[in-house]
Amino acid sequence: MQSPAPLGEFEQVVLLAILRLQQNAYGVTIRAEIAACTGREPSPGAIYITLDRLEEKGLATSRFGEPTPQRGGRSKRYFTVTAVGVEAVTSAQRAYQRLLKGLKLSEVCDG
Repeated sequence: MQSPAPLGEFEQVVLLAILRLQQNAYGVTIRAEIAACTGREPSPGAIYITLDRLEEKGLATSRFGEPTPQRGGRSKRYFTVTAVGVEAVTSAQRAYQRLLKGLKLSEVCDG
């Protein structure tokens, strides 16, 4: 089995936001979830570029919802993390945990 593609830090943040939002993951809610959980305020462009890249890598898929009058007849584009995406973000998070294991960050920063 091929190992999942390496993920950038922001790609991980976006995938985790999609997973948290479940069926309600579209650009605006993903951006709001990232802001609420991390304090970061990513630009809409950064969100959509990353979402497109995640789809190209096969880590997420999207589907269009029904058009709504509130959006001028446009449809929301909803995102879901694929099984490969879950595997990739899990692998990345485990790598971070292995790097942190046994570290006392206050000692590393002071020493």
